[in-house]
Amino acid sequence: MVAWRRFERIPDGDHASLLWLYGVARRVLANQRRGLRRRAQLSSRLEALPRPIVEFEADMVSRAEADVVLAAMAELRPKDREILLLAAWEGLSHAEIGTVMGCSENASAIRLHRARQRLSEASEKDKVGLRTTPGYRRPQAEEGLS
Repeated sequence: MVAWRRFERIPDGDHASLLWLYGVARRVLANQRRGLRRRAQLSSRLEALPRPIVEFEADMVSRAEADVVLAAMAELRPKDREILLLAAWEGLSHAEIGTVMGCSENASAIRLHRARQRLSEASEKDKVGLRTTPGYRRPQAEEGLS
């Protein structure tokens, strides 16, 4: 690619142009090696950082409920997962989601609503399966409902 972009700079003559191409190849490989080395150094620095410990309060989502949501997310189409994550994790507005996904604000609101419905349906299906599992204890919020 470098040779094509700098075609007008290639010296005349077979020998000179070959030497020029060798020099270009040498610099391209050096840049790649330098990039790999930098990524490895960054990776080792990131691994050395302490990982945040997330602790849930007793009244927050139980592990079983989190598993249900994760299983339901895995069942969704990639576009549904993407829009849900943009809204929930990134905290984007409908307009911002529309910009990211290449659609209007109204279309993003409709897509998000439908993705939430599909997530709810998938999680309800997974909750039914979870309730029939031995050792499952219903969360406290639901205990008074039966």
